[in-house]
Amino acid sequence: MTMAASGRSSACPLPVRATLKRGPGSDGDQVVAGLFAEHPAWLGEFGHRQLVERATGLVVGSIGLFWPPTDGALELGYRVVLSRWGRGHATEATRALTAFALTAPGVSSVSATVEPADLASVRVLEKAGFRLAGTDVQQGTARYHRTA
Repeated sequence: MTMAASGRSSACPLPVRATLKRGPGSDGDQVVAGLFAEHPAWLGEFGHRQLVERATGLVVGSIGLFWPPTDGALELGYRVVLSRWGRGHATEATRALTAFALTAPGVSSVSATVEPADLASVRVLEKAGFRLAGTDVQQGTARYHRTA
């Protein structure tokens, strides 16, 4: 799997902002497309990337950082197409992009919010070195962080 800089093409799958969700046809894709239009800096050097499967050359998802950092923290979001779940693409990309983000000026941590019941996304974050920072019972989410 390799990462390539994303453009604004509507054909590019987009990650869900804030909560990492698994499942076909997430309405979050449309929401994020609108967010990109409102925040073009998210597509910059430390922004979003396509996930390209090495063996096939197919775009199988995307991963990104929501730039600029707030109090030294960046938010990470990703999405992998259903047919490529369980192949390690999300873990590999999360590790690589997090390591890259932590080299950026002014960035001291990367965070992601998941639904605790989404055990696969929780495991992706844990394998990438993220640790549980807290939960929001009302929202039904868990927040994970990784620092340098």
